[in-house]
Amino acid sequence: MRAFRIAYDGRPFHGFQRQPSVPTVEDAIFDALDELGVFDRDAAHRPDGYAAAGRTDAGVSALAQTVAVACPEWCTPRALNGELPPDVRAWAAAGVSTDFHATHDAGERTYVYDLYGPELDDSRAAAAANALSGAHDFHNLTPDEDGTERDLSLRIDRGGDFVTLRVAAGGFPRQLVRRVASVVRSVAAGERDPRWIDDLLGSDSIAGPDGVPPAPPEPLVLADVTYPDVAFERDPEAAASAVDVFSTRRREHRTRARTAGRIADGVREADR
Repeated sequence: MRAFRIAYDGRPFHGFQRQPSVPTVEDAIFDALDELGVFDRDAAHRPDGYAAAGRTDAGVSALAQTVAVACPEWCTPRALNGELPPDVRAWAAAGVSTDFHATHDAGERTYVYDLYGPELDDSRAAAAANALSGAHDFHNLTPDEDGTERDLSLRIDRGGDFVTLRVAAGGFPRQLVRRVASVVRSVAAGERDPRWIDDLLGSDSIAGPDGVPPAPPEPLVLADVTYPDVAFERDPEAAASAVDVFSTRRREHRTRARTAGRIADGVREADR
């Protein structure tokens, strides 16, 4: 059995978990394993020993998604990358026992969400994060009906025009991190009083205009998944491929942002 660290840009995919007739990250991984002869998609539902750390939503990206599968030692991150699409890169691996389960054996999962907001108040953002930290029933911040009690660790950092929210827990119900991001943004922008969070964490159900919609998925990244006694070894060639792919993406987006800014500035100047 081997476990792999997988990075991906989630925007071209309809989430991680495979679905009929739409591209998903899991389908890309299964296709790569099939091409390598590790897995026959026509003969089995999923590869032997396969499990993943989490099921990210459509548009959500990952740095350290973790998948495990029964495969030979020659099935390395660089071998996987030879069959994976450019938006999905394996970059590290570890040998694990046959009873290892990438979902159930995970100790902690960490997500990072970048809130764009030069106007957001850092102290209010920190107060919101502090109120949401700890053990609570987050039934008003997820569509799930079960498993809503969680112990969250939240940290706020300011970097230029962005407020970065780092959220860690043993596991997450659906959309929790994105709704937490919505709460922090609303409080930091002065749209909501921090005492609103007490109502959200209370026993009464809150819906309609007082409910919390999920923030957009694109700024969310599954940044880390920890496993006791599992040491991942970085594959230098595979890691370099990942760095090259995502550095290119960054340059492309900076160029597009500059173009959009030039148009916005031109229209603004034309109004004067």
